[in-house]
Amino acid sequence: MGISSNTIEVILGSSFEYLDLLQSLTDSITSMMAFDTDTAYWIGMSVRESVINAMSHGNKMDVEKKVDIRFEISEGQLAIQVDDQGNGFDPKSIADPLDPQNLLKPSGRGIFYIRSFMDEVQMCRRPEGGMQLRMMKRLAQK
Repeated sequence: MGISSNTIEVILGSSFEYLDLLQSLTDSITSMMAFDTDTAYWIGMSVRESVINAMSHGNKMDVEKKVDIRFEISEGQLAIQVDDQGNGFDPKSIADPLDPQNLLKPSGRGIFYIRSFMDEVQMCRRPEGGMQLRMMKRLAQK
């Protein structure tokens, strides 16, 4: 099955009640693209973590603020963009979760996991405010 470039966009309020719906959408996309089970799981985890971060850290759970999730499906790869409407942050300021001082902290691993699971990850402040996280996963060559 050949897939040309397609975009699916979802805009959610900052409420965790939407996470299962987003997980179902992500699972459908990774299945349609024929990602293997393990890779599909980690893509789903990365999407979930990035959206949780956007809702809680970016938008501070303000239900009036939106999270925009865009899936860009193309031949051999899936690109995902997550935008929030928060104040933004400096990506260099993220603490290293492997630092001995941080090993027992209950949070701070989401971005680390995303960087570990995805092939490419970029974060930047949006000119209109908020943060944008872009991540990409390539299909394994058969």
